[in-house]
Formats: sequence, structure tokens, C-alpha cells
Amino acid sequence: MLSEPRSGRLVSWGNALLAGLVSPDDAVLAIVGEDAVHRVEGLPGESGPVGLTLGLGRLRALGVTGLRVALPAPGHPLGLSGPPEFNKRALEAEEAVVCHGGALGLVPEVFSAGPAGDEHVEVVWHCLEVREAPPADVPSLGEAERELAEALREATAVLSRLDVAASGPVAEAAIDAYRARAERGRDVLAPGYPPRAVRVLELAQRVGLLMSVAFENGHGGAVSASEMASRTAALRPVERTARRAQVAAYNAFVEERERGR
Repeated sequence: MLSEPRSGRLVSWGNALLAGLVSPDDAVLAIVGEDAVHRVEGLPGESGPVGLTLGLGRLRALGVTGLRVALPAPGHPLGLSGPPEFNKRALEAEEAVVCHGGALGLVPEVFSAGPAGDEHVEVVWHCLEVREAPPADVPSLGEAERELAEALREATAVLSRLDVAASGPVAEAAIDAYRARAERGRDVLAPGYPPRAVRVLELAQRVGLLMSVAFENGHGGAVSASEMASRTAALRPVERTARRAQVAAYNAFVEERERGR
């Protein structure tokens, strides 16, 4: 979770675009980020892939008024509502976008292109039908903030007691990179999002980074099987809570507008 998911960027800036708060050029620039190009494939009325600007315009014409993010994991269909085909594709990608106001969803496929030594990243968003139903297991912003603070306290206490927190040069480099991004004033959400959503997402991303570093750097100081099991048991619920909080933050734009009606 060092970088925000591509679905998060699409939801955030796509919502701002649909609300008329940013220009199409600014929205697409923010969504693409460091990638080379994004295309949308499978849109109703289009015979082939189209550029992201046209794709977002087509979604608006199809009645889409907002976008929600899904960040599913095995056994946890977070933010999904079906059908099975869409859920399967989203689970494989570990992320997806679900359209509000239209029974459509987008799943990214990421691949490298170009000659060796000069590769670049391209993204194709596959447009599929979705079931219009409440997304699975998405908390409110308030619930997400409380759950995240509680889970972080519990995990910190367990890891400190076991002395198994991730450490070493790789972990330190990842954390330093995150701090550098934060110091540059990176906008975590597009214009129009409530301040609480920004606060929740920033905390969720920090927690997610720590969980990623911990999982990707072995077992820390854990040496026995019981210590390793305790470490995993402490980290998994926090990682799950951080994903739920990210989804709640990204989806806050649509939820706020719905409550205001």
C-alpha cells in the first residue's frame, strides 16, 4: 500500500470530474500518474478500446454519477456487489471501480510495454456489468477511523511485546520513500472530498505501508512457530482494517452526496 491503488486514483479524480470540480485534462493527468497511458475497453457503444478522457465522458453519458472503489482480498469481497464474473476479475486484480448510477464496473489490467531497458506501464480498464446492490463490508468514515485507531493500538502492543516488528535497510528505505512523498505535499484525494476522508485515507495508507513492510520483510524478530503465528495474527486484522478504511475514504464522495439528497 505504499502507493495508492489505481482504482483509488480513478475513483477520486473521476468523482471530481463528474461533479464538475476539475477539468478532464487535470483528472486524466492525475489518474494516469506515472503510467504511460490508460485505456478503457468494453464500454457499451464502443467497438474497441478508447482513451480515458473519452471513456469517462461515455460513462457520464450512460448515466454514471459517481464512482466507488473495491479492494477485495481472498475471503474478503470488500466493496464488491457481484456478479461472480466481475468479482473474480476484481479479486485477481485486487482492486476495481464500481459505477454509481449505472450497472457497470472497471477492472484494471496492468502490463509493461516497450523495448528492454525502456519499458513503460500501460493500463487497460475492462468494463463489465455489475449488480446494483450495496457494496460488501464498507464501513462509514467514522467507523473506519475508530476501527483503524483501535486495530493499530492492539497490533503495536502485540508486536512490541514479541519484538517482531519489521526492520532493516529495505524496511527503512520504504518508510523513507513514503515520508518523502508526504513531505512533497501529495494530494491523497481530489477536490470535493470531506476533510475527514482525507484524514482517514492518510492514516490508512500509513498503516498499510507498515503492514506491507512487515509482511514483505520476513518474520522480523520472531524465531519460534508460536511467535510467527502471533505476529501474523496481529498483522492480518490490521491490514484488513486498513483496506476497509481506504475504501470508506475513497467512497465518501458518493456517500456524502447521497446523504445530502
